[in-house]
Amino acid sequence: MVGKPTIQFIGDDNLFVTQATVSKLLIQNQESVTNKPKDIIDLNALEIALNSNPMIKQAQVFMAIDGSITANIEQKKPIARVSTNASYYIDDEGSYMPLSTNFTARVPLVTGAIEKNNLSNVFAMAKKVRADQFLKNQVVEIHQNEDQTIDLRLRDTDFKVHLGHLKLLNKKINNLKAFYLKAKKDKVLDSYSVVNLKFDKQVICTKK
Repeated sequence: MVGKPTIQFIGDDNLFVTQATVSKLLIQNQESVTNKPKDIIDLNALEIALNSNPMIKQAQVFMAIDGSITANIEQKKPIARVSTNASYYIDDEGSYMPLSTNFTARVPLVTGAIEKNNLSNVFAMAKKVRADQFLKNQVVEIHQNEDQTIDLRLRDTDFKVHLGHLKLLNKKINNLKAFYLKAKKDKVLDSYSVVNLKFDKQVICTKK
């Protein structure tokens, strides 16, 4: 007979989906796995059930010779949180991920004209923020305008950063870093309302 399943989480410690949720999924999809004869457990069906959970990136279910079951769970990783009339995460593959009642990720907010089935533009920006230490420390909001241009809000500053379209993004980000470091050194970060980077050759600042 099968004993209680062992559930192992691979990767991050942040549990968006709990042991209890995984156990419940296993039980619901095999009535109760515990105390079942091991030759009638459908491991494939259990994997399909776990992988259908929108918090789970990948699940693998194994059975040992003694009949014990282990489920290895890799959770999705959120890199941005959409906050419009709907609230949800965008994961590190650009897919929808629901919010968790169990854990809240500290990731940039995404606002503006966002459609759940068209996240590629804001995903590209969120991926850039995640990969760049300066942006990761500074960007608190990614705003998409109706024309698909992007604005950023930085931590502890009042100005809006207008990036425009994501073409030549690396160049624009380098311009932003150079501007930010100089303005911080000169103690004038609070003097501006808009920092416009849409032209890759120059930074245009609007004073308050």
